[in-house]
Amino acid sequence: MYPAEIVMPMKEQLTSNGFEDLTTPEQVEAAIAKSGTTLVVVNSVCGCAAGAARPGVVLSLDNDKVPTNLTTVFAGFDKDAVAKAREFFAPFPPSSPAVALFKDGELVHMLERHHIEGHSAAMIAENLKQAYNEFA
Repeated sequence: MYPAEIVMPMKEQLTSNGFEDLTTPEQVEAAIAKSGTTLVVVNSVCGCAAGAARPGVVLSLDNDKVPTNLTTVFAGFDKDAVAKAREFFAPFPPSSPAVALFKDGELVHMLERHHIEGHSAAMIAENLKQAYNEFA
């Protein structure tokens, strides 16, 4: 488990941009059950989260269509919330960071770590914008 003083600034990169911080399994279930589109970002302390995932997700919101609900869980910190979110990601294996898009509770788009690592924030944003345009 990571210390809060390390995690909180990384959480703030998303929460200051409109993401709801989900810290319990119940919050995760409620968020994914909402109608419309829900983006779930599995945030983490790794370099690819800092260099590509978080900036890319924020950049993706500069689009005509965006998800109705923006949410995030933090791997290695909000353990139970992350475990619950990953149940909804099946058949994809656990991955941090990761980005999942749901439409009316159904997983419709997934970015795993291998889709993020080694890619630029702009590439992540473009991938997500295409998903928003298709599903939002």
